[in-house]
Amino acid sequence: MLEIKTKTFLELTKQELYDLLQLRSEVFVVEQDCVYQDIDGKDQKALHVLGCKNEKLVAYTRVFKPGDYFEESSIGRVVVAKNQRQFKYGYDIMNASAEAIKHHFNETTIKISAQCYLKKFYTNLGFVAVGEEYLEDDIPHIAMVRE
Repeated sequence: MLEIKTKTFLELTKQELYDLLQLRSEVFVVEQDCVYQDIDGKDQKALHVLGCKNEKLVAYTRVFKPGDYFEESSIGRVVVAKNQRQFKYGYDIMNASAEAIKHHFNETTIKISAQCYLKKFYTNLGFVAVGEEYLEDDIPHIAMVRE
C-alpha cells in the first residue's frame, strides 16, 4: 500500500524534489525514449502528490488548480516506477490526486492530456476523451475530462 503525501513546491524536501525529478526522467525521458524539457517552470505552481512504498517514491503526479494549466483543474506527469506497475499504483495515485484537487481547490472537474495508449486506464477512472488525438513531444495524446 502506498503512503500518500501532498505538498506544495516549497514544502518539498530537497530529497523529495530530487526523487520526483529522477522518477519522471527515468520514465518519460529514458523509458519512453523522449527528449523533452521536463523541468518546465510549472512545478512551482503545482501541488505534488507523492506515493511512497517503504519510504521510496514509486508513484507521482502533479496537480493544478483551474487556470494554472488548463481552464479546469488538472493532473499531469502521472508516473509509476516500472518495477511497481503490477501493483496498480496508477489507480491509487490518480485517486489521491483527484482527492487533493477536491480538498485543496474544491473542484471535481479535471482535465488531463493523456498518452493515447493509456486511454483505457483513464477511462476506468471515469475520464472521457474529448476532441481529436494530437502529438505532444512526438507522442500521441488525447484530452480527457472527468466531471
